[in-house]
Formats: sequence, C-alpha cells, structure tokens
Amino acid sequence: MQAFFTDSNLWLRIATVPVYVGAIVLIAELLHRYTDTKPEYVRKVVHIGTGNVSLLAWLLELPAWVGIISGFLAGIIMLVSYYLPILPGVNSVDRKSLGTFFYAVSIGISVAIFWNLNLPHYGVIGILIMAWGDGLAAIIGQNFGKHPYTIFGNTKSWEGTSTMFVVSYGIVSIVLFSVQGNIWQTWAVGIPVAIAATAVESIAQWGLDNLSVPLLSAGLACALNQLAISS
Repeated sequence: MQAFFTDSNLWLRIATVPVYVGAIVLIAELLHRYTDTKPEYVRKVVHIGTGNVSLLAWLLELPAWVGIISGFLAGIIMLVSYYLPILPGVNSVDRKSLGTFFYAVSIGISVAIFWNLNLPHYGVIGILIMAWGDGLAAIIGQNFGKHPYTIFGNTKSWEGTSTMFVVSYGIVSIVLFSVQGNIWQTWAVGIPVAIAATAVESIAQWGLDNLSVPLLSAGLACALNQLAISS
C-alpha cells in the first residue's frame, strides 16, 4: 500500500473526491427531477453518500488540507443553496434547515482536528455515524416507526432511535477493529459513544445534529479509547 501511495499519484487520489461527490450530487438531482423519489430520500442519498468521503480520504491517505478546503467550499455551496434553488435535490425537504451546511462544516472540522493529530479514524467514526446512523434512522423511522415519542419538540420513533444506536455502535466497532484488532476496547467503546450520539441526535434542533453528532462522537470515541488503552 505504501508503495502505491506516493507523491506522484497524490493529485490522482485527490481527484477522486470531487469526482465522487459530483457523482452523488448528480444522482440526487436526477432522482429529484426525473423520478417520483420522495424528497427526504433524495436528501438521504446525498447525506449518506457524501459522508463516505471521509472513509475514502482515510483509505487513500489524503492530506488534511483536502478535507478542510472541501468542507469549506461545500459549506458555502450548501449555504447558498439554502437561499437559492441551485441544488434543489440536495435541500429537497419540506422543512427549512441548515443541516446540510452544518454537515459540510462538521466534515471540515473533523478532518482539521483528527487528521492533524494523526488519528483520522476517529474523524471517520464521527462522520460515518452522522451519515449512516442518522440517515438510516430517518428512513427506518419514517417507514416502520410505530412507536413515536416527542422530546424538546422533536418527534422521533423508537424504531428510528434504535437504528441510530445499533448503526452507531457498529461503525465504532468496525473502524476500531480495523485499526487495533480484536481487543476488549474495540467492542466496549462503542456503547457509550452510541448512547451519546443517539441522545444528541434525538434532542438537537435546526439541523445542529449534523454538527454536534459527528464532533461529539469522534471526540468521545477518541478520549474513551485512548484512556481505556492506556489504563
């Protein structure tokens, strides 16, 4: 792997990010314009798909500045799209929310922190929890949620909340297993992280869960895992 990832192919690796993101946005816009796909599902295509950029950046060993600049530019685009319909598929939800803007910002901040600490897998954990945990929780909750509850004005379902917890735990465990193998910390750390991520996602307002969940999950996973390993 190290022989492949050389300076000579750095720009080729970097180019995969805009190509991948562009493909995700294009798919969303095509679904929005030419199919009967529900607006919320179109948005989840973007939500889950763009979150995978963090995994791509980690596996391709991209430098931190790529993620920071990408998050900054994406944030500007999402903010403009909030007020102007330049990407209707991305913001195709019935409720007005700055969630996509906060999501882009959280990716940039996560990369800035954890790539520069040489601990990129924790940033990946936080972003993937928001991408897959929140994304699948919304889909499951809307389609199979039979037991709703309301907290701080947010109406959720226990089915969706359970999905958020299970997916969050799975992401933490899988990522840590890939880094440190089959040790007890790998399987234990995900429990409090999943609880915290699920709780914050349940109570956050105005799309702020897209910012708070990734950063909280990444920071908590890092702190708990490092503490458990050193003890």
